[in-house]
Amino acid sequence: MRLRVILLVVATSSLVLVSFLIPLALVLRTLAADHAISTATAQAQYFGPLVTAQTTGDLTTSGLGQTIDEVSAATDTPITVFLPSGTQLGEPAPRSAAVQLAAKDGRSFTAEANGGEEVLVAVGGLPGNGTAVIRTFVPGSVLRHGVARAWLLLGGVGLLLLVLSVAVADQLARSLVRPIEALALAADRLAAGDLSARAEVAGPPEVRRASTGLNRLAVRIGELLAHERETVADLSHRLRTPLTALRIDAESLRDGAEMEQLLADVNAVERTVSGIIHEARRPSGDGTRAACDAAGVTADRAAFWLPLAEDQDRRMTVELAPRPVPVRVSHTDLMACVDILLENVFAHTPEGVAFTIRLSRRAGGGAWLAVSDDGPGFGDVDPTRRGLSRGGSTGLGLDIARRIAEGSGGSLVIGRSASGGATVTLGLGSPAQAPETNRRHGRTRLRLRA
Repeated sequence: MRLRVILLVVATSSLVLVSFLIPLALVLRTLAADHAISTATAQAQYFGPLVTAQTTGDLTTSGLGQTIDEVSAATDTPITVFLPSGTQLGEPAPRSAAVQLAAKDGRSFTAEANGGEEVLVAVGGLPGNGTAVIRTFVPGSVLRHGVARAWLLLGGVGLLLLVLSVAVADQLARSLVRPIEALALAADRLAAGDLSARAEVAGPPEVRRASTGLNRLAVRIGELLAHERETVADLSHRLRTPLTALRIDAESLRDGAEMEQLLADVNAVERTVSGIIHEARRPSGDGTRAACDAAGVTADRAAFWLPLAEDQDRRMTVELAPRPVPVRVSHTDLMACVDILLENVFAHTPEGVAFTIRLSRRAGGGAWLAVSDDGPGFGDVDPTRRGLSRGGSTGLGLDIARRIAEGSGGSLVIGRSASGGATVTLGLGSPAQAPETNRRHGRTRLRLRA
């Protein structure tokens, strides 16, 4: 914007200077020529009485010629006198058509000549009704005397004015651009999650209004996020009461194995609720980045879902890259992602349908987690649309997984498996400081058959 303002001022100033200086330069050239012609005319008219005195006998011809030679030697405009008798005095010159016309009509005028202009003054009323012509030749150098210097002076003045306009435009552009740059910087910080960023209210009225509006928007966003975090934390905290009752009921069971299994499930739910409360109350823009081993988490969740696969006669194929596979996702979030993908398989495919879990490394760091099955697939419905419910689900699972993947710098892709079923591929980003990884290119392949 600053460069555009400067270019606009330069273009405007150039047009103004050109429209002013060019006519002025032409006027100066005309004035110089007019001055030279006027001087030559006055000089020729000076010899009119002398020519009259020579024809009446008051001045000799030789005396008039000597006077003309002295004046011509002292000036840059040579003088020639054409007498009615045909005699020429002064600087030799051809009797041109203009001289003959002046002698014939008895009038004075200026005519163009080779290399300049000639001023012709007719002197009439001489004895014998003759007409003498006084010719003064003005060379082109005399006509343009001082014009080049005047043009250089005008050019220098125009260049100086152009430089001054650029300097003023630069200062004006700075006063406009600086508050806009500060406003853009504050907007970038807000977009990056720094809700404490504020724009400086400065500059033109429009920029001040925009800065004030952005600051009010930042305050409002902070209030809405704080309210949302508190609401989520409160709702999650309310779950502790039924969980406590469920724990009491589980502890009253007589079957030790069932009691241990139910208590483990209750503990897992409590950890999840505690994690939700912690995430909800964490200040926005927290710079901490969680990381975990995707291979370890995937193996643990596969082992957790294996008993259910055995009960439903499903073949589970697990292919894991060699440990560790660091990703920029917290342990709890990755567990939730794996559970969401596996839960979709169990909830939306018939019993006995096989599925595969694959975990591989990404070229730029991170991992690819793909869960595919041999079921009917998703069809034409987009399963990632938030709130879309099918088969009794809440319609939030895949959307949650997508948000977690995108938050790590990855993505979620829906496709078809080789058998025509569904495939959900989760791209997980690499942590900022990844630990040392196993560089072997092999895979650990584990086939579990119920």
